[in-house]
Amino acid sequence: MPSSRLWYVNLYLPLIDLGHEVVHFKYDLLPHYQHADVNQPDHQVFIQANRPRLEEALLYQIAALHREKPIDLFFSYFYGAFCRPEIIAEIRRMGIVTVNWYCNASYQFHLVEDIAPAYDYCLVPEKFRMVDYRRIGANPIYFQEAANPNFYKPYPLKQEFDVVFVGQKYGERSDYIRHLWKQGIDIRVWGQGWLDAAQEHDSSRFLTKLLKYAGKTTRLDGWKVAAHTIVRKLRQPASASRIIERTGGDLPTSMLGPPLSDDEMVKMYSRSKISLGFSTCGETHRDAQRIMQVRLRDFEAPMSGAFYIVEYMEELEEFFKIGKEIVCYHDKADLADKIKYYLTHDEERERVRQAGHARALADHSWQRRFQVLFESLQLV
Repeated sequence: MPSSRLWYVNLYLPLIDLGHEVVHFKYDLLPHYQHADVNQPDHQVFIQANRPRLEEALLYQIAALHREKPIDLFFSYFYGAFCRPEIIAEIRRMGIVTVNWYCNASYQFHLVEDIAPAYDYCLVPEKFRMVDYRRIGANPIYFQEAANPNFYKPYPLKQEFDVVFVGQKYGERSDYIRHLWKQGIDIRVWGQGWLDAAQEHDSSRFLTKLLKYAGKTTRLDGWKVAAHTIVRKLRQPASASRIIERTGGDLPTSMLGPPLSDDEMVKMYSRSKISLGFSTCGETHRDAQRIMQVRLRDFEAPMSGAFYIVEYMEELEEFFKIGKEIVCYHDKADLADKIKYYLTHDEERERVRQAGHARALADHSWQRRFQVLFESLQLV
C-alpha cells in the first residue's frame, strides 16, 4: 500500500532505538520504485530521463551532510534503476561505508545485478542467492528479515476469526484459500486483488448469462431487457456476494476484504486464532523450479503474538522450532488437516503461539539484527 510505513517501522525506527543518528535522503523515490524494472521499455525511458536528477540530488545531499558532520554509513534500498555504480563508488571515495539492503532477489535479482558490486556490503535475506551475489563480484552478508517489537505486538482483542490471511492475491494463494473454504473452514482474507477478482468473476458470469438469454430471441425487446438488466445490476455491486455464493464459482465476497492499514494488520493477528502464511514467490509454482523464501511475515506474525502456520521450507528451521514455535504445512490437504486439528486443540495452539512470540522477541528483532551486523562490521 502507498500509505504503508512498513520499512520506516522495520528499518528506520530500530536504528533510532539503537542510538544512531539517521538522516533521510530528501527525494521522492516512489516514481523510481514504480519504474525500477530495466527489462521493461517504458521503465527504461523513465530511468534514462530521471536517474541523473536522482544521482545529482543524492551526491549533493551526502556531500553537504558529510562536510557538516562525517557520515559513517550510507544505507540504502536501491535498484540499479536509481543510480549507476559510479555514484556509489563516489560515495565510497568520501570515506563512507556503503550498504544496500534488498529483499526481492529471490525472483528479481536482475534489479540489483548492476549496482550490487559497487557497494561495500549487500545485505541478503535469500540464502540461496548468496552465490549469485558473489558471482557478479558483490560482497553479500546473509542478513535475514525480522520485526520491530515496538510495533508488532499482541493486543487484548477477542479472537473473532478462525483463520486469517492478510496479503496480495497472486500465485497459487487463491487455490489454497478456495480449498480451505470448500473444506468448511471459516477463513477470512484481506489484501490487494481479492475483492477485485471476485467482482470481475461475478460481472463476467452475470454478463455471459444475460447475453445467452438475449441471444435466444431475435426480438428487439429481448435485447432491451438484457441491456436494462445489465445497467441495473451494475449499479448494485452488493449483489456480487449473493451471485457468487449461489453459483459456487469463486470465493464469496463475504469472506474477502480490502488491504488493511499497518495498524489494522498487526491487530488482525490478535483477532484471529490462526494466521496463514505462504513461502512460494510469485508464479514460480508453475515453473520447473519453485522459488521459496523466508518472508517478513514469518517474523512479524509471531512477534505480533499470532499462532502462525506457513508453507514449509528448510531455512525456516534456522529461526523457529517447527511444530513448537510455528507450524508448517506441505500442501493443501496438509494445511487443511492441521488447521482443523489446531482449531480443536486450544491449549496446544496457545502453547505454540506463546513459544513463537517468545522466540521472536528473543532472537528476531531488527534491533538485534542490526546490533550483530554493526558489531561484525566494527561500526559500533
